[in-house]
Amino acid sequence: MREKMQKYVKSELTGWKKMEVAWLAIASAVILALSIYWKDSMIGIMSALTGVWCVILTGKGKRSSFIFGTINVLFYAYIAFGAKYYGEVMLNLIYYFPMNFVGWFAWNKHMNEENGEVIKSSLPRKKGIILYVCTAVAIFLYGLMLRALNGNLPFVDSMSTVVSVVAQILSVKRLTEQWVLWIVVDVVTVIMWAVNFANGGESIATLLMWSIYLLNAIIMYIRWKREVKENEI
Repeated sequence: MREKMQKYVKSELTGWKKMEVAWLAIASAVILALSIYWKDSMIGIMSALTGVWCVILTGKGKRSSFIFGTINVLFYAYIAFGAKYYGEVMLNLIYYFPMNFVGWFAWNKHMNEENGEVIKSSLPRKKGIILYVCTAVAIFLYGLMLRALNGNLPFVDSMSTVVSVVAQILSVKRLTEQWVLWIVVDVVTVIMWAVNFANGGESIATLLMWSIYLLNAIIMYIRWKREVKENEI
């Protein structure tokens, strides 16, 4: 058991470039400094930090992303409940929480032993287009259902939920296309928490967290796409 743990820790610390370490450090420092300045709660700060570590480690292809992801969804669900974003609460507790365990075991079968990173892949262009079209159709249909239930902003709510569900599945499957969908999710959620903060909400750390998610998703889409192409040569 001890040998397995040492091997795992060594794998997680392997393959880091200076720029990647710098990005992790800068993102963490920005959230911590501004959250303290704005006097955010400890739960808000921990949610933001574990969330940022999760998405950066996911982009790096490290299994520990799912450990921090599991911690993050619990903190974030608590914050979202306080802000009355009940859809976010259910999405995190009912879907993201168990999917972190699924992702851990799925990635564990496809690790590159040399650099300690998951082996990344990508859909053929035609399948990628079909995926995006099907996601758009699902958003429309679910939006109609939410509107029939008199939901608030039904199509915005539908887009956030459907895209998040699909993106998490793609993440578990190690597919580059996940980052395109995460960018969409992040843009919508940044706007949502910006409105909350503008209306007197106190969780600046959560808004900062999603802003860093967005920047990270753009960076990781470029990185994963480049790495997949290099592996195909």
